[in-house]
Amino acid sequence: MKRLTCALVLGLSCLAASQSAVFAQAPSQPAPTEEAGRRLVLRFLTDSDFPPFNYSDEDGVLAGFHVDLARDICQDMGVTCDIQARPWEELLPTLERGQADAVIAGHVVTAAALARVEFTDRYFHTAARFAGRFEGAKLDITPDGLDGKRIGVAKGTAHEAYLDVFFRDSSRQKFDSPELAREALLAGKVDLIFDDAVSLLFWLKGSQSKGCCEFKGGPFLEPKYFGDGVGIAVPKTDSQLRASLNTALRRLRASGRLQELVDKHFPQRLY
Repeated sequence: MKRLTCALVLGLSCLAASQSAVFAQAPSQPAPTEEAGRRLVLRFLTDSDFPPFNYSDEDGVLAGFHVDLARDICQDMGVTCDIQARPWEELLPTLERGQADAVIAGHVVTAAALARVEFTDRYFHTAARFAGRFEGAKLDITPDGLDGKRIGVAKGTAHEAYLDVFFRDSSRQKFDSPELAREALLAGKVDLIFDDAVSLLFWLKGSQSKGCCEFKGGPFLEPKYFGDGVGIAVPKTDSQLRASLNTALRRLRASGRLQELVDKHFPQRLY
């Protein structure tokens, strides 16, 4: 989950809200907005190497959760969708130069980002989760419940910082990368690992985990550590577009379409 964590450490993105409240089907015949009345084309930017959010499929066609969401937003607003891919590091600079209208690529809302661009209402939230072996003892996933337990975590991450403050009585074993922490869990060298929920989810469902493990306990969503959710970036000068995008997001959420999209692209609930 490179991009969401990008905004956390970077690196792979949080709020006390249920996923059903965060995601949501565009009305079949949406009422035109004021924005749609003056805008014929909405130019979105995303990147193409961050599955399942955005990626190029086997035919080279841009696909993913963000691509589907952008298209539904355009349909709701009654405008033509122009979705282009750029490398991650070029997305916000291209927006700032006026060469796009909006960026939908997984940017977590941070103070640094807000100094450059504005964001819509949050449509996704970055959570941290614990994972442990299926056959492990039932655990109370709280600071007291994990007292003395061995927890693997990647160095230099928001997840490490969170454990250092709130799980200081646990044995925190720090690794140079999330992958090394996962290998330690597979080998039984740690009882749990703590990481970004999205990256953990796809490891758990993938072959590298060897079907060993599952999420333990619920999500951790503290904005101070894990970001203030993910929004669509727009220029600071275009408050009208931001308002129109928020209206479209509210309709997609209320109709259930956002939830349909997350169910399509993610194999398990994150929150």
